[in-house]
Amino acid sequence: MILNTELEYKGNLFPSKIINYEKNINVLSFTSENGVILQVTVRRDSILRFRYTTTGIFENDFSYAITKYASRGYNHLEVVEKDDKYIITTAKLICHVSKVDLRISLFDAKDNTLICEDELGFHWEESYEYGGDVVKMSKTAQPGESYYGLGDKPVDNNLKGKRFQNWVTDSYAYGRDTDPIYKTIPFYTALHNKKSYGIFFDNTFRSYFDFCHERRNITSFWAHGGEMNYYFIYGPEMSEVVANYTDLTGKPHQLPPLWALGYHQCKWSYYPESNVKEITSKFRELKIPCDAIYLDIDYMDGFRCFTWNKEYFPDPKRMVKELADDGFKTIVIIDPGIKIDMDYSVFKEGLDKDYFCKRADGPYMKGKVWPGECYFPDFTNPEVRDWWSNLFRELIEEIGVKGVWNDMNEPAVMDVPGKSFPDDVRHDYEGNPCSHRKAHNVYGMQMARATYQGLKKFSYPKRPFVITRAAYSGTQRYTSSWTGDNVATWDHLTIANLQAQRMCMSGFSFVGSDIGGFAEQPNGELYARWIQLGIFHPFCRTHSSGDHGDQEPWAFGDTITDVVRKFIEIRYQLLPYLYTAFWRYAEEAIPILKSLVLYDQADPQTHYRNDEFVFGEKILACPVTGPNQKGRRMYIPIGKWYNFWTDELIKGGQEHWVDADLDSMPIFVKEGAIIPKYPIQQYVGEKTIDELILDVYYKLGKETSQVYEDATDGYDYIKGRYSLRDFNLHGKKDELIIQQHKTGKYITTYKTFKLRLHGLPFKISKIEVDNVEIPFSKLKLNGDNTLTLTKEFTELHIMA
Repeated sequence: MILNTELEYKGNLFPSKIINYEKNINVLSFTSENGVILQVTVRRDSILRFRYTTTGIFENDFSYAITKYASRGYNHLEVVEKDDKYIITTAKLICHVSKVDLRISLFDAKDNTLICEDELGFHWEESYEYGGDVVKMSKTAQPGESYYGLGDKPVDNNLKGKRFQNWVTDSYAYGRDTDPIYKTIPFYTALHNKKSYGIFFDNTFRSYFDFCHERRNITSFWAHGGEMNYYFIYGPEMSEVVANYTDLTGKPHQLPPLWALGYHQCKWSYYPESNVKEITSKFRELKIPCDAIYLDIDYMDGFRCFTWNKEYFPDPKRMVKELADDGFKTIVIIDPGIKIDMDYSVFKEGLDKDYFCKRADGPYMKGKVWPGECYFPDFTNPEVRDWWSNLFRELIEEIGVKGVWNDMNEPAVMDVPGKSFPDDVRHDYEGNPCSHRKAHNVYGMQMARATYQGLKKFSYPKRPFVITRAAYSGTQRYTSSWTGDNVATWDHLTIANLQAQRMCMSGFSFVGSDIGGFAEQPNGELYARWIQLGIFHPFCRTHSSGDHGDQEPWAFGDTITDVVRKFIEIRYQLLPYLYTAFWRYAEEAIPILKSLVLYDQADPQTHYRNDEFVFGEKILACPVTGPNQKGRRMYIPIGKWYNFWTDELIKGGQEHWVDADLDSMPIFVKEGAIIPKYPIQQYVGEKTIDELILDVYYKLGKETSQVYEDATDGYDYIKGRYSLRDFNLHGKKDELIIQQHKTGKYITTYKTFKLRLHGLPFKISKIEVDNVEIPFSKLKLNGDNTLTLTKEFTELHIMA
């Protein structure tokens, strides 16, 4: 029996002393007496890969997580042999490899301080039940060290003292500390002595992480098969660690269409067509912005994927077109289970081509899901993915569906122990045949990848939009995600906040929660508070099971409807700000949401903060997470921040009480920020943007801001047809200077900016645009410090 613990010394095996060393450009190999080989690959000055084999032979070097587009190259590499160790030096790291037992120590090359060191280091236990090894690694925790990451774990941000399992699991109505749940992202970031590093354990078997839980000063990670294969990523800034991990495992392949960042409405289930139209009409009647409506499994014929229930939806193409004419994009669900039915073309074709997963002795993997007994495609086979992608032609190209939502792809099975595939199910694994023990954690990822390929093909020239519930590291390349089947409770509102922050810190920013809770029914206050949080999540969707009542914005009375409308309107005003943040994520791997520790790791007060987060670069938000509250205490990061509602300037670095009645929430804007805003629209594209609003927040000193725009869909932006505006703000005691530099070929529809000046400490007496004094009347300057000027300006001087 393989024990679920790292600290089972009985039966553990360890490397012996090094007897051979070889260097092949950037790959360094160390062989021990008992046949263990350590391979150290220098990928970048700050990224080292450590790979071990106990057999003298490495497996085929293949990973679903690592992208071929990852940055590579280093500035310096030197290897020196000493009596007791080898010393590997790059421009950022010094790595000691012990000659006695292959143990590793890592130091900052700049000041030679210790960053991370092995305790027992690599060790293993032979698996007599399955063959191969249980591979293990333990490291010494440094004084004051904290740990963050691991994807969507429903726990506090700081992981110290906890232990986790990575096994993608359908976890209906999970709770705080439930583990495992829907995603496996075996990457964590550590922080001590104001320096940060990350470890990505790229092993798809069932794995475990222990952060000083079993042993107080030891962290460890291990897996029930495969290789000990991990990447060490050094900062020293946590933001660099997260960006480098995201670069390693892949940034999104393209920007989402702007409408995908709008508000979405979903329920299990909206049907028939008359019910869908009733919901969408109500949004327009009440003037609550919404861009997408979802169809759950009931739109299908007997839950058969890629079919329509013609009783509920007699003419889906017409309906989708009519919804689109009213600004609604239709999103449909697709699950992996294919109903066993010889009259069902998708099943018949998959069977004829032998595309379904099989058990070890040859029979097909059969399991019950929504359609009844099903077979399941082997998405780890590229030929199967190609077939699957082509199945989307009718849905996307002919009917006009704009997005697909992959659910149940853990894979979830209803009638078997463990609620998923048995261990003996076989997979192609890209030509590396294996059991489900190895493929389980990537099954949902590869389904989402195949779905993405189909939508990209048939949505062209528009951009694809895919959502997945299950994921492994790297899934962010293809799709967005949500945090699964949560519950309508106040604690789940808090959990949703934590999960979104953690996912962003784990390289996966396009994420949100089921607003209001999927299971059970929120009251109006909880729903309103959840909307307030949800508008600051990159993916913004209300979703509910429908078993417990209605969960639309108007379902809780007029007062709540007004609050919900107000905040969804804020979301739509902030779309250019969010789109710019997404562009930075896609280009530079910068998370869209930042936990306070990620925002300012040097401030020890941030290391255990959970509720507050920075949205984009300049907006601080903190949800109200309890009933009957008129406000809350929150920590304001170091610096100065403007209250979003009152323009009061607050000094950070301490806790503050913030008033926040039901129609408000604590929101602050960093001093010096320039926040772009669009007019309120009922859906993206409803209005031509005639003027871009720029909310300018005065600062005594300097600050930079950016605004990225393009056609909001399509691929012209890749050819340089985008608009990137860099704004440099310099505030003086009696003067405000704003300089603009624009790049890109895209010409925006608007010709003017409307500047709204916040916190200006002087009365304006003179304004110069590009060194020419402009009369106030021409700039439409008025008493509330708003002015209008051409978007082409290079330098704006506002003087006392």
